[in-house]
Amino acid sequence: MTETGRDFEGRTALVTGGASGIGRATAELLAARGARVAVLDLDPTGVEKPLRGYRADVTDSASVRAAVHAATEDLGGLDILVNNAGIGAQGTVADNDDAEWHRVLDVNVVGIARVTSAALPLLRASSFAAIVNTCSIAATAGLPQRALYSASKGAVLGLTRAMAADHVREGIRVNCVNPGTVDTPWVGRLLDSARDPAAERAALAARQPTGRLVSAEQVATAIAYLASPLSGATTGTDLAVDGGMQGLRLRPAGK
Repeated sequence: MTETGRDFEGRTALVTGGASGIGRATAELLAARGARVAVLDLDPTGVEKPLRGYRADVTDSASVRAAVHAATEDLGGLDILVNNAGIGAQGTVADNDDAEWHRVLDVNVVGIARVTSAALPLLRASSFAAIVNTCSIAATAGLPQRALYSASKGAVLGLTRAMAADHVREGIRVNCVNPGTVDTPWVGRLLDSARDPAAERAALAARQPTGRLVSAEQVATAIAYLASPLSGATTGTDLAVDGGMQGLRLRPAGK
């Protein structure tokens, strides 16, 4: 039996949005556990060995196809695809114009379809094919001031299940992770723009029953679990990594 410490030995993986945050943590973890890993990102200049960086814009089909082709040629095939590239949005349904709705959905939802479509022929040739999409707690819980973002991640959840049904008989497993609020550069920028960054950070941490933000490394570990050959019976699943936010209903402290 393969030991989990090197369960990706000999496997190849592609991670979108892998130059920072959850994507970078995932790429580094997969590499540490034996995989050959390619990162697709708008700006891959900071990607260092053993990772391989390729520029790609998930809103542009030609860019995606070229990057997937180059990356998988260098990797020698593809076993694992992590669709992590995504952008955020704030506000109610009245706060974003049509252009912003199209922009966010194009990246967060159609981007997954573009990359997966380009990768499918290679995944079909793998005996250990797995796709993991980065979804969000916003897909399963109503969050204030997150209408557009929640709509996009709700679509990712539905897309994940549909993809799992479409490709299970081809030997391709498809799952997603639903992180809570993760301490990433994007969240850091949101906090920096707040009127009181310290108070906003405390509020975001308190929203999760554990009382702290989720780390990118914790999400990466969940992605690796779903991608691992040792999880061969798991498909069509969404895995919450949210500090208990979705499932727990705690009484006030001291009560």
